[in-house]
Amino acid sequence: MEVYTLANIKSAKKRILVNRTKAARNKAIKSAVKTSIKKVEAAVAKKDKEAASAALVNAVSTISKATSKGVYHKNNCARKISRLTKAVNSIG
Repeated sequence: MEVYTLANIKSAKKRILVNRTKAARNKAIKSAVKTSIKKVEAAVAKKDKEAASAALVNAVSTISKATSKGVYHKNNCARKISRLTKAVNSIG
């Protein structure tokens, strides 16, 4: 497979391919995290405690996986989880 870039060195061409693959993987993981966060926020907006709690469990799992794969920094992960948990707990 030929990579059409400015790179002439074989290792640089390989780097470009590897970077594209990793960028696609990271994008997919980030998209999944954003979707799970939106589901929690939607349930909180409807004030549906059970749905919000279930969505929160799923979101925490997704965010933690993203962190363990190196997509997010651990503090970023902790902040996201904390904010979601606080939102769910705010439902009376």
